[in-house]
Amino acid sequence: MARRMILMLAVVFGVVGVLGFFKFRQIQAAMSQPWNPPPEAVTTVVAQPATWPATLSAIGSVAAVRGVTISADLPGLVSAIHFDSGKRVAAGEVLVELDTKQEQAQLTAAEADRDLKQLNLTRAEDLSKQGVISKAEYDQAQAEAKQTEAKVGEIRATIARKRIRAPFTGVLGIRQVNLGQYLNGGDPIVPLQALDPIYVNFSLPQQAVPQIKSGDAVQVRSEGIAGLEADGKITAINSVVDEATRNVQVQASFANPANLLRPGMFVTAEVVVGQGSPVIAIPASSVSYAPYGDSVFIVEEIQAPPGPDGKAPEKKTYKGVRQQFVKLGPARGDLIAVLTGVKPGEEVVTSGVFKLRDKAAVQVNNEKQPGSSAAPKPEDS
Repeated sequence: MARRMILMLAVVFGVVGVLGFFKFRQIQAAMSQPWNPPPEAVTTVVAQPATWPATLSAIGSVAAVRGVTISADLPGLVSAIHFDSGKRVAAGEVLVELDTKQEQAQLTAAEADRDLKQLNLTRAEDLSKQGVISKAEYDQAQAEAKQTEAKVGEIRATIARKRIRAPFTGVLGIRQVNLGQYLNGGDPIVPLQALDPIYVNFSLPQQAVPQIKSGDAVQVRSEGIAGLEADGKITAINSVVDEATRNVQVQASFANPANLLRPGMFVTAEVVVGQGSPVIAIPASSVSYAPYGDSVFIVEEIQAPPGPDGKAPEKKTYKGVRQQFVKLGPARGDLIAVLTGVKPGEEVVTSGVFKLRDKAAVQVNNEKQPGSSAAPKPEDS
């Protein structure tokens, strides 16, 4: 029984040893072959030279060339409203009328008194010529006639001031009064803004002042409104530097026929300050940012390394990537400028950068490319 057990153990150990030997030889053979990971799928773009204009960017605020809140000049009761909120009105158009019954009655009395004083003046003139009255009496009659004429003019001016008109052509805001409402002097009635042309005010650092002048081109855009882009020119540069921020206030004027720019709107302004400089523009997604330096991956034929046995591989080269450190410039939309490190004509990886390393094998598939526009317009903007 013991002999049989020993024989069985010997057979088992022999089988395990043979299997282990064959498995060891398989592992040894696999280790002798070079292991190449599968290529990573990436998209690429051929680097092209471009000339980007030198610009200064700033955050601006839209302001009306002329904008006021129309208010009551004199106290009175609103008797008529001749406008609708948000409508365009012409200069001199009557917007609101205040009650003038009392002034009209005063005007009737003043006109009657004026007519009487005028008749008295005519009689006094005839009597003065005949020598019946003195020169002083004639002068008194003449002064009284002028006083009554002035009184009539004063009442008419009061009535005219209670007919509130638009001081200039523009677009009205929301009405702030109602029919029958009593207004005190200075109470607001409705905002009025002249929207075409329109101003954009923005600030630039004091060191940028020597680079700009009146007449320089300015472009504004709004991130929240699709298609809101306008070209204008600098019309004024403040003569004083803000002591708190060391910035200079700049004002630019823009044509605004569609009234897309509204007072108080937030916009981004760019001032063109030079002829531009040559750069290599690539999609911003191409850049791998790191504390030790920014880099891109350039697709090229890579020399295959020799195997563990020192023999050259069957394929001497393969399509791979070379990590290239770069110096970056300003960004414009989806693009970023590369100042050094990339040459025109080189094929740069635009997506899949995060999974690459130097000399990694890649497979290029450019059926769908990432955004590469200097002025992107998102679909949901």
